Amino acid sequence: MAKKKEELDPETMALIQWCIEVEGFLVAGGATLRQAQEHIEEHVEWFTDQFYDGLTPEEAAKEALA
Repeated sequence: MAKKKEELDPETMALIQWCIEVEGFLVAGGATLRQAQEHIEEHVEWFTDQFYDGLTPEEAAKEALA
């Protein structure tokens, strides 16, 4: 039996896209792609809060790099 692919809701998709954009700013700030991904994964709750607080990806990356 084939496993049904789980679909993500629009809000979750927006958060994922936002994190991808943050990742780009972290890399532009000097992190490697792997470092940026690991940092986001390790601090996912903080980044989620920043998303819901309305920070732009660039603002969140600047805060993370500070």
